[in-house]
Formats: sequence, C-alpha cells, structure tokens
Amino acid sequence: MCRVLKLDIKEQASELQMLLKQQKTASGKERIQVLYLLKTRQVETVQHLAVLVGRGRITVQRWLKLYRQGGLISLLDQKKSPGRPKTIPLEVRLRGAQTPEGVSHLQKELSQSEGFKSYEEIRTWLRASEGIEASYKVVHEVVRYKLKAKLKTPRPCSIKQNKGVAEDFKKNSHLG
Repeated sequence: MCRVLKLDIKEQASELQMLLKQQKTASGKERIQVLYLLKTRQVETVQHLAVLVGRGRITVQRWLKLYRQGGLISLLDQKKSPGRPKTIPLEVRLRGAQTPEGVSHLQKELSQSEGFKSYEEIRTWLRASEGIEASYKVVHEVVRYKLKAKLKTPRPCSIKQNKGVAEDFKKNSHLG
C-alpha cells in the first residue's frame, strides 16, 4: 500500500531548478530531481518517484533519509572508495616534491645520463633502493604513462656501418 510522502523541503523550486542545472554528475542531478519533483508536487509517493527517476524504491528512500538528516550537503556528498593501494607508492614517485627541482626520486634516476636500459633494470633498482616489489606491467605503466619518461636505449646499429659516412650524411642532409 502506497502512502503519501511527507517531507519538508526547505529550498524553493526555483533554487532546486538552478541547482539541477549546476550539477556536474548524473547522481547529483538525480538526487536534486527527486527533491524538485516532490517540491513541485508532481509526485506524491516514493514508488511513483522511483519509477519516474528510474531507481529502486529503497534507493530513493535512502536519498530522502540523507536529506532529512543533513540537508542538501548530506544528499550531494559523494564518498570515494579508497581502492587498492598503489604498488609504487606516491612517496617514491613524488619524493622530490620538497626539493627545489620538484622532480620525483624515480624521475631523477630516469633523467640521469646513464638512465635505465630496461624496465627490468628499473624493477631491480626499485627492489634494491626502495624495497618495492612491483611487476613489469606496473613499472612500465608508471614510468611510461604516469611519469612520461622513456628509457635511454639507443637504436641498434649495424656492426658493418661506417661511422664516417653516417656523419657526412648528417652534415650534408637538409634535416641535420
């Protein structure tokens, strides 16, 4: 049996309409829309409201409970789940943030003239200096995409290549 919902919404319909336009997330829009529909008396029951919004009745009741307890701030507050901790912690990637250079510890090592020849070498360095055991995939992702660094490996050259001819070509080339 459906009963009429009794909820005292403090905001005016025009305020809710403006808030609805300002929302950047879909969940925020849905939640404000629920209040707007109730304020303008377009719906009277939670069941009808849930059908209009396309959410479950219990979900809409949970939103209304949040609004009753803490107002709009509580209703629109989105908690972010912590997730799994990073394999290579932020401290290693951003250890140099306090230094004037502002370059991370790992990035400093990558920018040195010797550099690293392979991601496996970076894994070994992380294990030895930081005590971090990271997979090849994680090291590649952090170095290549997060730190935007490339390994210091020259392209392979033929043993038979004459270096003098290559230097002459570079001098006489329009690109050099």
